[in-house]
Amino acid sequence: MTTLKDPPTNFQPPLYNQAAFDKIREAIDYQSTLALTAGGLAMGTGGMFHPVGWLIFGLAYKPLVVTQKLARLERIGTSIFREFEKEGVQVYPTVPVENNNPIDLFVRFPQTTHLFISIRSKGDREIVYNEAREVLQVKRKDNNGLKIWKPCPLVELADYEKWLTKNRDKFLMTSREAQKTPTAKVLLLCPPTKASANHKEHLYTEIGDMRVLVLRRKGSAFVITESEVNNFVRAWLSKYK
Repeated sequence: MTTLKDPPTNFQPPLYNQAAFDKIREAIDYQSTLALTAGGLAMGTGGMFHPVGWLIFGLAYKPLVVTQKLARLERIGTSIFREFEKEGVQVYPTVPVENNNPIDLFVRFPQTTHLFISIRSKGDREIVYNEAREVLQVKRKDNNGLKIWKPCPLVELADYEKWLTKNRDKFLMTSREAQKTPTAKVLLLCPPTKASANHKEHLYTEIGDMRVLVLRRKGSAFVITESEVNNFVRAWLSKYK
């Protein structure tokens, strides 16, 4: 079945593109003001008395990291939107998912391709993939120790794809588009966090003119840096236009 169900009369799709980024900027200003005037306690309580638009974005993440997280979302999401606006891109930031972290960015080229992008930073650390165990590990520079990354962003990305199939109506999407559209799952590392340069050669692939690390757990996910995001989206989109 590829038909689209009629939405309920009170249906409100998630905000995307400029409308969403305007709300994120409001949330950043709001959270910054709370941090300056009332500290961490106000972040957890004061938001309940402010417009719903701010709550959607401002309370999606833990208060101690929310302003930095939202700034990254706004910066990266706006960059993708501006770069691909003429191609009809729809960039949805901070999409809530039951029993999971929000989808940082859901990038949709309707009827063409989708991308789930998880934006992560672990400070001045290297990310190492243990292929035998299919787990991501964080390398600590102080003693070269390795710590398993929890919750695993590779698992989360796989869960997002399943979630979309079940919740396609939120985006007024047909079942065919939800199930058949090519999808890229992307782990985007913000500096100074970076992937280790010592991964085996067979874990890399070519996307356009890019050499990209591909990690496999519950499917495959591409690992890129913030500076590579628009080039990656362009290379991925060119495969299906």
